[in-house]
Amino acid sequence: MKNYLIKNISIVNEGNTVEADLLIKNGRIEKIAAGIQAPFAITEINGEGLHLLPGVIDDQVHFREPGLTHKATIYTEAKAAIAGGVTSFMEMPNTLPPVFTQVLLEDKYAIAARTSLANYSFYMGTSNDNADEALRTNEKKKEVCGIKIFMGASTGNLLVDNYLTLDRLFRESEVLIATHCEDEKIIRHNLERIKNENRELTAADHPLIRDEEACFESSLTAIQFAKKYNSRLHVFHLSTEKEMQLFSNFLPLDEKRITAEVCVHHLHFTSDDYARLGNRIKCNPAIKAPHHREALWKALLDDRLDLIATDHAPHTLEEKQGPYEKAHAGLPLVQHSLPLMLHYVKEGRIGLEKLVEKMSHAVATCFGIEERGFIREGYFADLAIVDLRQSIEVGPENILYKCGWSPLEGFIMPASVTHTFVNGHLVYGKGVFDESKQGMRMTFRR
Repeated sequence: MKNYLIKNISIVNEGNTVEADLLIKNGRIEKIAAGIQAPFAITEINGEGLHLLPGVIDDQVHFREPGLTHKATIYTEAKAAIAGGVTSFMEMPNTLPPVFTQVLLEDKYAIAARTSLANYSFYMGTSNDNADEALRTNEKKKEVCGIKIFMGASTGNLLVDNYLTLDRLFRESEVLIATHCEDEKIIRHNLERIKNENRELTAADHPLIRDEEACFESSLTAIQFAKKYNSRLHVFHLSTEKEMQLFSNFLPLDEKRITAEVCVHHLHFTSDDYARLGNRIKCNPAIKAPHHREALWKALLDDRLDLIATDHAPHTLEEKQGPYEKAHAGLPLVQHSLPLMLHYVKEGRIGLEKLVEKMSHAVATCFGIEERGFIREGYFADLAIVDLRQSIEVGPENILYKCGWSPLEGFIMPASVTHTFVNGHLVYGKGVFDESKQGMRMTFRR
């Protein structure tokens, strides 16, 4: 494979930004220093005026394969991710069929091995009646990112609301447990109450139906189970101010047993945006009132929220249209998460080093990912080069999701991803893809 020397670039890594050269050899970072002279054949990239970041690791995406490939495939969404500087992803089990067996789990790994341009891992799915099979993931804990528990309704039979099943999963799992936390009983009660008002429901009702209490009560339940058994719990896509009291910043991340995540859409949109975007921003958990967004930002910056992800969940525009109750929930975001967060760097809301921590370092630490997430000699060369001076407007001509749309259309990103390396392979450079190599299955320190 080709070797690369990136010259005179600003390297953002582990709390610092330094100008240096970086040498990539045989897929890994060979050397980081000023004035490197490579003793072997290399392709040189001029990094003057650019920034080099560790590739983003997105721990929560829905790539829809198998069974829902009219919306997306592992190939199409991984390609979109690469264009946005995302070099690794962890994908959800609510495909068709749901990933309720180890055979179905390995089937997805086989698809990714053939088609994914990015590195990958897949969650094992859980239901009220597959605990035996789900807990077999313990046998491959170094090879699977975790098990996923939907503590709020999802597609198929993925809702786990049997407390005996939950108790066993938290008691016996040796791998990370990731949860979607919304209380289904509260949601149903809210829905019936609002329906009794005898008016047409709209997307603006979504945060009233899937409200703060539904999120809080479910997150509290998950945390109580985790504390009972000292389980390794990771709570996905926090969306409310009240939930922030459940998480702490007292311990360093590598010592936490309970960690928390925020998604880019909950940091960007608020309930004020339903008037303009309607069902396009309908997602679970719901985008809520502005004071929730402010609380999420505060918790992100003080480390109660440990990392940033997308919950990338593409649907066709047809599936997003129509009456509120029939419109599918979920947003396509993985191509635009890094550029969107760079917008907030430009605004002064978050520092560039802190952003890299939350989108790369912290994800690697949280999941124990081996040799990724940092710019270190000997690590895999998963890297993104960004130009903080080159803006781009999100539009149909540059959206790579198979669904073909984005809730960010018309938004001008103030920065662009110019190059993306995966395992030292330049997959994406100045708008051109080299699809001659696939990504790798991630492994975990457990």
